[in-house]
Amino acid sequence: MATAFDILGATHRLEEAGLPREQAEAIAAEAGTAAQSGRDDLVTKSDLTAALAELEARLLWRLVGGMVAVAGLAIAIAKLI
Repeated sequence: MATAFDILGATHRLEEAGLPREQAEAIAAEAGTAAQSGRDDLVTKSDLTAALAELEARLLWRLVGGMVAVAGLAIAIAKLI
């Protein structure tokens, strides 16, 4: 869920803190740009769920593969005995 950055509100708050209007506008504009560009890299809950499902599937295949290898080794040892 994305929230908008209030550039005008930030400008007013910076002016109230004593900054000249031009500086307040520039700082607020840059902060708004930074806030917006950072959202592209955010991970969502669905991204994490998909990644977790993929990891679980890979782990399951490795576990099954290991069990098959151990079973094969046990059979080979049993035949040697």
